[in-house]
Amino acid sequence: MKTLQSILLLLLLAPLIKPAPPTQQDLRSIYDYGTDNFEETIFSEDYEDKYLDGKNIKEKESIIIPDGKSLQLQKDESVTTLPPKKENEEMPTCLLCVCLLGSVYCEEVDIDAVPPLPKESAYLYARFNKIKKLTAKDFADIPNLRRLDFTGNLIQEIEDGTFLKLSLLEELSLAENQLLKLPALPPKLTLLNAKYNKIKSRGIKANTFKKLNNLTFLYLDHNALESVPLNLPESLRVIHLQFNNITSITDDTFCKANDARYIRDRIEEIRLEGNPIILGKYPNSFICLKKLPVGSYF
Repeated sequence: MKTLQSILLLLLLAPLIKPAPPTQQDLRSIYDYGTDNFEETIFSEDYEDKYLDGKNIKEKESIIIPDGKSLQLQKDESVTTLPPKKENEEMPTCLLCVCLLGSVYCEEVDIDAVPPLPKESAYLYARFNKIKKLTAKDFADIPNLRRLDFTGNLIQEIEDGTFLKLSLLEELSLAENQLLKLPALPPKLTLLNAKYNKIKSRGIKANTFKKLNNLTFLYLDHNALESVPLNLPESLRVIHLQFNNITSITDDTFCKANDARYIRDRIEEIRLEGNPIILGKYPNSFICLKKLPVGSYF
């Protein structure tokens, strides 16, 4: 009964009871907690607004699709249209060949004509190609050429004036071609290699070698010569005429019939083996030589 009375009394007094006011420490705690959450919320919102909106803007900017006119304008401004390449346009010589310090190497590149050469070219190696003809135009603007090597081509014809203006040319190799005759040769030539051709005696003019006072090495072996070329210069040291069709020589071929004291002391080697000639039949033809030619004497 007493318990029931106590409960009823509390219920009647409850509306009249007010909570105690919060202390300053409690207020500070509530304020700090609320401020921290407020700042964190503001930072989060600001981050999302600025960063995500900026990201969206960049994404939108990166996927902007220009219209057809813009594309055409950009294409016209940034791309330079090259002229169409002609089908017969030749590759520049120094891409097809190797150019190095005045030397041009065009070996085994299947060219059928002499390519345009740099004006400063001094040495041209065009071996083992398919060149059939040499002309004066091939070297018209190349005055400094000193060596030409056309070994192993298909050359059948050389215009007579092809080499005459090459005043500095010293070495000329025409070996392993299909020549029937020799062209006029430049005056400073020191070496001529025309072995393994089809040259006959009538294909060499009487004065071809007469004025070549610097000619030192002459290679005409493995041709179709019937006789030793005339007027060979005194400067020669090596003469290769082996494996031709030479059948005879005279007292003036290498020596001077009217001068018994004449000595040809520069010649170091003459090769005549592989020819029909019997050298023993011509003893007076070698009296001016320090060394007998190589060949058959019996």
